[in-house]
Amino acid sequence: MFWRKQKAAIERFHPLHRALILDRACAVSLRRDDWEPVIQSLARHGAEVRRRRWRLPKRVPGVLVPMLRILAADMPPDGVLSVAADMRGSGVPEKKGPEQHVPTRPPISAMRQWYVVDPWLRMRAELRDGSVVELDVTDRIRNRRYRKNARGKVKLKSKSKTVQIVRVTRRLAKDAVVRPPAAPPPRWIRVRVKRGARMVIRANGKFPGPLEDQAMIDRILHVSTEPFRWTPPGTAARRAR
Repeated sequence: MFWRKQKAAIERFHPLHRALILDRACAVSLRRDDWEPVIQSLARHGAEVRRRRWRLPKRVPGVLVPMLRILAADMPPDGVLSVAADMRGSGVPEKKGPEQHVPTRPPISAMRQWYVVDPWLRMRAELRDGSVVELDVTDRIRNRRYRKNARGKVKLKSKSKTVQIVRVTRRLAKDAVVRPPAAPPPRWIRVRVKRGARMVIRANGKFPGPLEDQAMIDRILHVSTEPFRWTPPGTAARRAR
């Protein structure tokens, strides 16, 4: 009876909410105000669903929902916010790259290495100043499995190393007012600028992971700040006519 009630609660959730529970992924484009019912549905999850198999992935309430609110706050009502979220984790077979043999030295007699690339969040928002922001968050995991001969014993060991990559692209409105920032970005952020009728500013940040949710949001916002430093603060990103 208890599980029947939880299944009934899931059926009442927003369709995108159900997709994140059952498929752990979703891809959709909605206007700004159409995201609010999704957020409200997600907010009810903890009170109505207790079974472990139907829990939301931690990054949904921890990262996705806060970023939805942050982007929506800077959008016009008719602006479109697109999201592609893949919360299935790094164990999905199609995310795994080919294995390679790595040269070794004693006491390690053999080693195999492979990478897992997990692009778990992509967002695109049309902002009220006429610019468009695109956000990509990817986990890149290096896995190694090796055989070690020590003290006459053979041991099989494995280890992994995660790097998290945040890419933010801002396409300014046509003829936007632009002013290069007075100070350079932090050393761990790389900024590229493509000039034209619509200037494009790309910022890439790479750092060790995995991070806790709040630390992940802080890093995303830190990288996102760089493309906005190219327009004067307190002014619209359009040239006055």
